[in-house]
Amino acid sequence: MKLTAKEVFSIPNLLSYIRILLIPVFVYLFFTASNTGDYYWIGLIILLSSMTDLLDGWIARKFNQITELGKVVDPIADKLTQAAIIICLLFRYPYMWILFALLVVKELFMGINGLLLLKRGKKLDGAKWFGKLSTAVFYVAMGIMITFPNLDYGFVIFLMILTGIFLSISFLMYIPEFLRLYEKKEDVQP
Repeated sequence: MKLTAKEVFSIPNLLSYIRILLIPVFVYLFFTASNTGDYYWIGLIILLSSMTDLLDGWIARKFNQITELGKVVDPIADKLTQAAIIICLLFRYPYMWILFALLVVKELFMGINGLLLLKRGKKLDGAKWFGKLSTAVFYVAMGIMITFPNLDYGFVIFLMILTGIFLSISFLMYIPEFLRLYEKKEDVQP
């Protein structure tokens, strides 16, 4: 795949790069936060990151700027951001490891099967609605937990369970999608 400047610097891809660059800023601010105002800034960064995630896909589809590079960079930016958020929250909430493990298992499943299918010349045609919904729930729940560090622990557990349910549903709904691709016959060229 030969990359062109137009592809590398397309607006959707630039938004994905911004999302990746926001990760170390978020992590640094999270671990150096000393007052409530600091957490509001961190929450704003998470909001900005989630907005760039929504915008890059919309712009790519609306203005026909879907690129092969974008199909790689966007999910990498998503997964790195989600991992950074969960890892940071692990230091605040010990049971966050369960969500971290679930995210790792889901993403390993998706990544390994994606690579195996790619070897066969097949690929999943973008994120499905249930994956997008799971991501939205993740950002809202984790954003609340980051922005408001003094939440009632019962509410924190509720947010973790809610996020875990949506991650699990997304994971389970992707399984038949991959199975269909494995079973799909190769297109025969005349």
